[in-house]
Amino acid sequence: MFIKPKKKYLRKILPVGCILAVIVSWCSVAYSIPDEIRIMKGKEVVFDGNLPLQAEIVEEDIGVLNVNNKAVSENIHFNLAKPFTVKSEKEGTAKLEVSVMGILPVKTVEAKVIPNMQVVAGGIAVGVSMDTRGIMVLGTGYVNGIGNKVYEPAKGILQSGDMILQAGGKSLKNKEDLMKAVEENGEKSMDFLVDRNGVQQKVEITPVFSQEDNSCKIGIWVRDSTQGIGTITYFNTDTNNFGALGHGVYDVDTQELMQIKNGQITQSSIIDVKKGEKGEPGALTGNVGRDLVLGSISINTEVGIYGKVEKGKESYFTGQKLPIALQQDIHEGKATILSNIEGEEVKEYEIEIESVNRYSKNESKGMVIKIVDKELLSKTGGIVQGMSGSPILQEGKIVGAVTHVFVNEPTKGYGIFIENMLKQESAI
Repeated sequence: MFIKPKKKYLRKILPVGCILAVIVSWCSVAYSIPDEIRIMKGKEVVFDGNLPLQAEIVEEDIGVLNVNNKAVSENIHFNLAKPFTVKSEKEGTAKLEVSVMGILPVKTVEAKVIPNMQVVAGGIAVGVSMDTRGIMVLGTGYVNGIGNKVYEPAKGILQSGDMILQAGGKSLKNKEDLMKAVEENGEKSMDFLVDRNGVQQKVEITPVFSQEDNSCKIGIWVRDSTQGIGTITYFNTDTNNFGALGHGVYDVDTQELMQIKNGQITQSSIIDVKKGEKGEPGALTGNVGRDLVLGSISINTEVGIYGKVEKGKESYFTGQKLPIALQQDIHEGKATILSNIEGEEVKEYEIEIESVNRYSKNESKGMVIKIVDKELLSKTGGIVQGMSGSPILQEGKIVGAVTHVFVNEPTKGYGIFIENMLKQESAI
């Protein structure tokens, strides 16, 4: 039986529902607005508007912005519900306070005017070798002691993802240093300095003499380095910096972003391609060595690896120098990628940009792309591991880089905007 609610309850429910709807709508709008927008010096940008909001320029470097063909000399208001233009002939920064009807604050957005930039397009596959900042704990295990008695000395003390920085007061360069420190300490309690999620702490473990190995152990699995194949996205001749991959390097066991001490990119040659299939990503296979070092890796971030090209090795990056495009200039449609899937040859292949997610909160997934080039599809099946970092070109400009493959649809994947990579480069 359906019973009608009494009117007094309806009067209470409706206002609450309206308030919740406003809150949800407000949160949705706030989430869709970026924290930062970038504008190229000297270029007019048209924004669509369509947001039921107002903006006020509350702070700026003197004379940075020109809004709707009017120079900003003081704080001004403008309506985001209608299309508006922004232009600047000067580099600098302005802050915009976005609000509902000029009353309810939504978000403060930073508008940065950057110089016209050109970088050398990459596409060449390189060897990537990185040493961790400390010794990474993959997990804890057992030690068979005297009389085959089983011990777990590190259980509940160390955990997957911990970085061991010191053992017994001694700094560690590699896992061999850790093994030596434990062996020299013997079966008495010893201190370990550990970095766990960015917080350093000391822990105490008592090593156990292993009957099998005839040495003292603390029962942990560790890693101190990693290596593989990746693709250079760009070389910045103004800074001598490079950017590659477009996404971070994660440890395969802990799934944590690797904290690195140092690293190198080295010359490599692709010797084989495992073709990608639905549910099983393909991969490039190359010779990874340390014979010809091309550059040093400074940082491993969520949006790629970055570092300096070695002096005298600049000529290795022989790609064309091209202007960059900001995300508001990128559109759906035809584009190309530069990639190295055979030997050391970089070739251009046709793709489609299927969608552009401007101001995406996940910076490495700003575009959805699809491989349409018949030659590339016949050799790789689509996007394969090792192609991450392949630069995406559109209308003669570098717009981004390939980052991820759709596992169940290897012809498709994600791309990052080049501006997000260049922004990260400044941290070197």
